[in-house]
Amino acid sequence: MHSVKSISVSSLRKSAFICGGFLILLTCAAPAFAQNGGKAEPNKIEFKRGTTSTTINGVVHGDEEAEYTLAARQGQRLTIKLTSTPVKSSVFQLLGPDNDTLGLEFDANFDYSGVLPKTGDYFISVKRPTSAKGTSKYKMTITVR
Repeated sequence: MHSVKSISVSSLRKSAFICGGFLILLTCAAPAFAQNGGKAEPNKIEFKRGTTSTTINGVVHGDEEAEYTLAARQGQRLTIKLTSTPVKSSVFQLLGPDNDTLGLEFDANFDYSGVLPKTGDYFISVKRPTSAKGTSKYKMTITVR
């Protein structure tokens, strides 16, 4: 009877060890699953102290989008200039604080200059104008005065 008790305790320890290892694996892997399945937060556009302009270099592949937010005030002039390689292989969309389009369509935006109607966070997304396979390297210069 003593040896049966020893075997069952040993089996329980092994089972507990395996279950514990599996739980640790799941706990560590959960953030990785969330990263790939969830949507990333937009990158915040900030200017260096004393400047009113910044340039962002990026790459978009296939149908993915690069997303940015920009805090600005009503009455400020926002200028966006987008260049890409291959030429005109990236476009951008600008949305206001209430997700209003500011009269911009997504299909052919390479430059924008306008006085901002509201104070708040503006949303800029850059993507390729096609969902076909491919890559676009872009340079976006943003000025707020």
